[in-house]
Amino acid sequence: MTFDVVIVGAGPAGLSTAIRTMQLANEMGRETSVCVLEKGSEIGAHILSGAVIDSRGLDDLFPSWKELEPPLTRVTEDRFHCLVNDHRSIAVPHALIPRPSRNERNYVASLGNLCRWMAQQAEELGVMLFPGFAATEILYDKQDKVVGVATGDMGIDRSGKEKSTHQPGLELHASYTVLAEGCRGHLGKQLIAKFDLDKNRSPQHYAIGLKELWEVPADHHQPGRILHTIGWPLGFSRSATGGGFLYHMENQQVALGLIVDLSYSNPYLDPFYEFQVWKHHPMIKEHLLDGQRISYGARAISKGGYGSLPELAVAGAVLVGDDAGFLNPLKIKGTHTAMKSGKLAAEAIMHALGAERKHDVVDLQRRYEKSWLRRELHQARNVGPAWHQFGMLGGSAWACVEQNLFNGWNPIRLPDTTPDHKRLRYASVSKKIHYSKPDGVYSFDRNSSIFISNTNHEEDQPCHLVLQDSDIPIRKNLRDFAEPAQRYCPAGVYEVIGEEGEEEFRINAQNCVHCKTCDIKDPSQNITWIAPEGSGGPNYPNM
Repeated sequence: MTFDVVIVGAGPAGLSTAIRTMQLANEMGRETSVCVLEKGSEIGAHILSGAVIDSRGLDDLFPSWKELEPPLTRVTEDRFHCLVNDHRSIAVPHALIPRPSRNERNYVASLGNLCRWMAQQAEELGVMLFPGFAATEILYDKQDKVVGVATGDMGIDRSGKEKSTHQPGLELHASYTVLAEGCRGHLGKQLIAKFDLDKNRSPQHYAIGLKELWEVPADHHQPGRILHTIGWPLGFSRSATGGGFLYHMENQQVALGLIVDLSYSNPYLDPFYEFQVWKHHPMIKEHLLDGQRISYGARAISKGGYGSLPELAVAGAVLVGDDAGFLNPLKIKGTHTAMKSGKLAAEAIMHALGAERKHDVVDLQRRYEKSWLRRELHQARNVGPAWHQFGMLGGSAWACVEQNLFNGWNPIRLPDTTPDHKRLRYASVSKKIHYSKPDGVYSFDRNSSIFISNTNHEEDQPCHLVLQDSDIPIRKNLRDFAEPAQRYCPAGVYEVIGEEGEEEFRINAQNCVHCKTCDIKDPSQNITWIAPEGSGGPNYPNM
């Protein structure tokens, strides 16, 4: 199948690219074919974010977007608290919150539902959407130009043989291929490595975001009310950076979660159970009283920011959204930046197609350099490095001074050169962390959480979590780091079973929620996440 533009991923970046491409095609009167591949079973099935939305991306894409009635709720109350311990908290005065981190003019949303709304806009413009198709290979010509992607075969058994349900994959050829897979996209990772696109950049940094959706009684619910926290349990008792969020959505639903930076050093830290502990703080519990948990999910987040952005284009292909790492860590937001990156890519592509050029988007980098996207990320360039060097409180104090007194234009640029997977200490010099048993009211175990994520994979298929060396988990990671995959995975995919001296490393790939944390945090960089069969993974209804 041949298209002008093939887009891999139907998140805000991919859909913005598709929408803007067709808007320009209609303005130019040029017949243009655009295809979007989405590995989830439907648009939005794999989308997970807080989410508080800065409308700047929508303003650029749809100047009259309010008339189109997207599923957004205006922020009505914006609070920030430092949790001192398991029962005390201190409200952070508004004046001490960095200006870009304030949310008075923003919106609360289910990002999955926002993407479903965007998909409707794209289809009305003539975009072809193909959910349930996982792109597994980048196609190149003899000159190493990207000429499209291939989707994976369906109906392959665990040993690699064709089953009776076998369906061969498709080759989708395109003048331009857009990689919009989200954080740590596995094709984007390959493209960056093949063309050395991150040369002379800081390594990308990541966090894992764990999220639940609760339904609460009407008298405990206030649409548009939001709360962010720093401190306990991460910042004080764990020497880790991160923070919590809690957003009152529509329909008596509350979205809440914990973001844990993957720069943490204690291999015994378990992000999933840190989240369960955090919910027991009285400030959080009061929002959940008499409520019911209805969904759970987890997702890695690209948070290196300005200093970690790779080159954005090669011959025939571009990177947008979190595939490049456009999240603004200071705003704790990436939707508006993802949308802007997609819009810039579409404009560069349509300029090239209008000039009858194929596989040539040389001006995308220039467009980015002249945009508000570059200025916004540059203004926040020191936030992540400050957190890593000075801790959550010290880094937040740095951000407050830099943003509120200097408006982000500090001539100092802090370095941040240690990759997250190299920050783990040996287990022998680390303090073990003992987590209380979940109470089944506010805190829960992994298995019950995975159940409500609606995660499913065709069981008899090749494992999509590939070990470069099957001996490393026991021979090295267990010995040196107490095999942290057992803890950093939010879905219980990895287990060490058996008696001491006869341990076995087990991979429960059926549980995988596609967060990519294992691909990022494994201290030996021995695990590679690849796309499983299309439609596999979580099916988030409203995340």
